Amino acid sequence: MVEHKKVEHKKIRNMALLSHSGAGKTSLLERALFECKIISRIGKVEEGNTVSDFEPEEIKRSGSIQTSIVPIVFNGLTVNILDTPGYDDFVGEIIPVFRVVESSAILIDATVGVEVGSEKAWQLCEENKTPRLIVVNKLDRETTDFRAIVKNIEESFGRKCVSIQSPVGAEANFKSVVDLMDIKQNSVEGAILDIEASKERLIEAVAESDEELATKYLEGEDISNEEIIQGLKTGVMNADIVPIIAVSAETGVGVEQLLKIIDLLLPSPAESKKSYGVEGNLDQANDLSTSSDGPLTAFVFKTTADPFVGKLSFFRIYSGSLKSNSEVVVARSGENERIGQIFSIMGKKQKPVNELTSGDIGAVAKLSDVVTGDTLVTNGNKIKLPLIDFPTGNYQMAISPKTKADVDKMSNALSRLMEEDSTLNIDRQRDTSETLLSGFGEAHLSVAIEKAKRKFRAELETNVPKVPYKETISSIATSEYKHKRQSGGHGQYGHVLLRVEPQSRGKGFEFASEVVGGAVPKEYIPAVEKGVLRALSDGIIANCPVVDIKVVLYDGSYHDVDSSGISFEIAASHALKQGFLSANPCLLEPIVKLHVTVPDSKMGDVIGDLNGKRGKIVGMNPAGGITEVEVEIPHSEVLRYATELRSQTQGRGTYSISFSHYEMVPPHISDPIIASRKKDSESG
Repeated sequence: MVEHKKVEHKKIRNMALLSHSGAGKTSLLERALFECKIISRIGKVEEGNTVSDFEPEEIKRSGSIQTSIVPIVFNGLTVNILDTPGYDDFVGEIIPVFRVVESSAILIDATVGVEVGSEKAWQLCEENKTPRLIVVNKLDRETTDFRAIVKNIEESFGRKCVSIQSPVGAEANFKSVVDLMDIKQNSVEGAILDIEASKERLIEAVAESDEELATKYLEGEDISNEEIIQGLKTGVMNADIVPIIAVSAETGVGVEQLLKIIDLLLPSPAESKKSYGVEGNLDQANDLSTSSDGPLTAFVFKTTADPFVGKLSFFRIYSGSLKSNSEVVVARSGENERIGQIFSIMGKKQKPVNELTSGDIGAVAKLSDVVTGDTLVTNGNKIKLPLIDFPTGNYQMAISPKTKADVDKMSNALSRLMEEDSTLNIDRQRDTSETLLSGFGEAHLSVAIEKAKRKFRAELETNVPKVPYKETISSIATSEYKHKRQSGGHGQYGHVLLRVEPQSRGKGFEFASEVVGGAVPKEYIPAVEKGVLRALSDGIIANCPVVDIKVVLYDGSYHDVDSSGISFEIAASHALKQGFLSANPCLLEPIVKLHVTVPDSKMGDVIGDLNGKRGKIVGMNPAGGITEVEVEIPHSEVLRYATELRSQTQGRGTYSISFSHYEMVPPHISDPIIASRKKDSESG
């Protein structure tokens, strides 16, 4: 057991590390750990030996696919950095992070500038009103221009983004940074920015967020370094100022200064203005005590299945403390839960500790009744923190067990996967008899399938989901069938005349009898209906469910000795098939409502693509450079739309999808579908 040194609120920073994929978050973390002498060798993403990217799926893809927790201790300060995935498919790993951090850092690749992942990270920070820094990385690379990047950031995110450093030297000559908060320093040889002009810009930004400093500035009074720093911190805390920092993860230039700025400007848990809410209400006054001496309130924000210690529940403590070998209450259920060993986390490593206190982050194993989003409290504490609102993915795969041995494993694997990732969803499609796994894209679901095999030994096969077509008719027809068979004993005799009629869309199936004079005895009419339903169950033209049809028994005949229920059932089944084929049968396809949000610059490409997919534009709502398009479109045309839209809009487009109605498939499209399904049926 390791005695974990208690850390005061003011010496903790909980910070999300965000970026577009490939900007260098993991490499920056490695460098920071090395500079602080926490590791003795810097790992490489391409070598798969970094602290924060440790899952086999991450090593295979050379990128983060999950949020990992890496604490960095620097000059008595503990910075719990939550390294998040940069790829949009894994947004479910990012959403919970904003519930447990007080600040964030958005990493920008200096060789590229602001990318779509940077924009989405910024939007998440805006939505959560999170204080943040912007860290420009890779300034040691060729063709990088810090001035151009700063301009790019200001154009993308606004004038509240202001540089508080200037690189000294460019590209391979990037050797140090100048602190612009030191207003007495007017020039530095090799500084990329105009020091005097940059300081003036910084003072203006600080004055805009502080009335007292604004008055001094307008009256021409001197402003001290201490006032600049305090005004800057106030502006950052209120998300009115976003400092821009310069670093190189590769060479380590600026990394130590970055850690100092995190200490200087970003809020501690005690300073945070975030309202945590009580009983599911984020807007009500924050009456959650953040003292380590108060009653325990901890929030479970992540769950994983660890191959060695089992289920791991990651938590953030908001008040009180949590000790190993103690007992808590799950606020959701009111049930007591035994706490065994608690851990401090460092990437994939879990360090056993005696106790964690308010503001800190840790994990505990084997909590049977605890799921992501649960609040853990001490007995008598009535606080319940709000659940996490996870988004829903629209990308689907049909999954099935690879072998008979995987049949039983599949259910457990899927259940455990959804416990780990709340954005995964399982749906049993009744019409196609498929199990559908949905998420945010091909990479998201591929990783889930790989995890099912590695962690739960369930091998699953994937396919494009089948479209749930249906069959119906478009005209009225009549048919007659006489089932007559003679054997040594009693024979079989059933004779029916049926009329089939189309019904309005969505009305379903209806059976009626117009028989008069006892042509078909009443006791045989249920058998006729049963025979009709049996013929409809497997479909007539394409093995699809039959809908929106009315079948009327209007005449027939019987034999006193040879007639029976089974005879009329057989006759009705044959008559229905004949009548259906004579009534202009057709295939119906599901039509979905697609709400697509795209930048105006990509509208032409997206609209052209939707028109080519038989989409019908029913509404457009432009607002501030972005347009929401409402489309009715065949489901078969958008089975892979998540990937297609991402490609067309460079990841800036989003969409939601919902079922609308069924429509007739045009003959030139339905004929190949019917032929293919008949071939599949004949081949077994």
